[in-house]
Amino acid sequence: MKSAPWRARLLAAPLALLPMAPALAVPQVFLVQNSGWMDPFYSDPASQYKALVAEVVLAATQAGDRMVLASFNQSLPGAPSPKALLAATVAPAALRGQLTHALGELTTAKKPGSAVLADTDLGEAVGAAINGALDHQAGLVWLFTNNKNSPNNDQATARRNREFYALIHQGEDIRTALAFPLRMPVKSGRYSANGLMVYVFAIHAEGARELERLLRSGRLQKVISEPPARLKPLDQDTVRLTPTKVEDAPGVAFSMAANGMLRADVQSDARAPSGTIHWKLENTIYPYTIVSATLAAHASLAGAERPIALGSERVERLAPGKSLALESVMRLPVARLPGKWSWAAVAAAGSAVILPGTIEVRLGAQKLELSQAFKARMDALFPGDPLPDIFTPPSQLQGARALLPIEVRVHYGMAPLLALIGAALAVLGGVGALAHALTRGRKVALTVEGEARTVHTRAGRRLPIYDKAGNKVAELKTTLFGHTLTDLREGAQVRLGR
Repeated sequence: MKSAPWRARLLAAPLALLPMAPALAVPQVFLVQNSGWMDPFYSDPASQYKALVAEVVLAATQAGDRMVLASFNQSLPGAPSPKALLAATVAPAALRGQLTHALGELTTAKKPGSAVLADTDLGEAVGAAINGALDHQAGLVWLFTNNKNSPNNDQATARRNREFYALIHQGEDIRTALAFPLRMPVKSGRYSANGLMVYVFAIHAEGARELERLLRSGRLQKVISEPPARLKPLDQDTVRLTPTKVEDAPGVAFSMAANGMLRADVQSDARAPSGTIHWKLENTIYPYTIVSATLAAHASLAGAERPIALGSERVERLAPGKSLALESVMRLPVARLPGKWSWAAVAAAGSAVILPGTIEVRLGAQKLELSQAFKARMDALFPGDPLPDIFTPPSQLQGARALLPIEVRVHYGMAPLLALIGAALAVLGGVGALAHALTRGRKVALTVEGEARTVHTRAGRRLPIYDKAGNKVAELKTTLFGHTLTDLREGAQVRLGR
């Protein structure tokens, strides 16, 4: 991994200058705050701040990823911010050493030409990463901060935090925003702090997908064990739907597959297949309590949609991580299932016709509030800091939904297939018998002018009959049903039989 020659310059667009690598992941920008309010994180010998930054970078990146590590405070003439400390295409064997060197030189920043410690502008730093380093392209932006957002030492931190909040929630580039509040007590001669915040912003849809892949991999969780607090979006994946119990009905048996899919095994002769399902509706939108929301559910299967009757149509005071027990009755669309004598049924004889579908539970008119437990945690980590206001959910939220895959397996007996096989054999037998009747030879007894004769013929033939003098006196016509004499010459003495 080679460091870029511009490591002390303004973070303009170093990612664009790096050679393109055959990486699957999107580029990542890591912003490390070093303003005056961060002084104890640098001067306290027990501080783990730099070590945390390095471990997060190591966990978040893989070989071939493009990344930038930059410090930030507040940009002033002669003191640009953010500053690129490292811009590279990741080579895992070299990355730890490069991070140690880049972070080892980082100290608390001062204003140019002054002993006064630098101020902080969180929005400026994130905006520079999105507009400059990523050039509005997909990527991940990480922000390591103590949550002190005070440009020009502005004491109106609440207003500054609202501006930061607006950037996150109203910025079209940011698709997903998560925050990890972490405990890290540090002290210096000037200040002390109890903790810091690690933010990650996923830029555009591909950035959001990359963040999801990272979280699913478990690599980040080895460094940060705290669950991520969600800032955005607040109208997607807010609940998880899990069946806990199913009560079968005549002709229907429900079960859960290992992958979490709900299965319904339906006998082909079931006239009104349905079942009672008990659900667990879990609030997955940490750290928010669902104060209230309406509930509705329906199933989509075999091209048909049917409502699902729920035992409750509202959610009230559902805390993050907690569950609401639901009961529902689901009817399967019998009219849409393949008929007993359909080709699908015959082809599936002895097995099942599989119909994939989904069950959807939709929450409408959602009202969210920050959970009391999270408020208490934020107050302990950032006493007197109004920044938790950024967790206040927007007043207008779209409906959220939870999806559960369902697989209906319609079982058909062997009767249709056996009947079809029997019919096919009968047809084949008839064809064989006809062919045999047409091709087998037949003996016919005739009497011609008092002389008994035996001739050989087969169905479909016309055989000429001659007298003793060699004159044609008649024709013998043979069909599947018998023999007849035709074209008899006048006065000829010819008859069938002896």
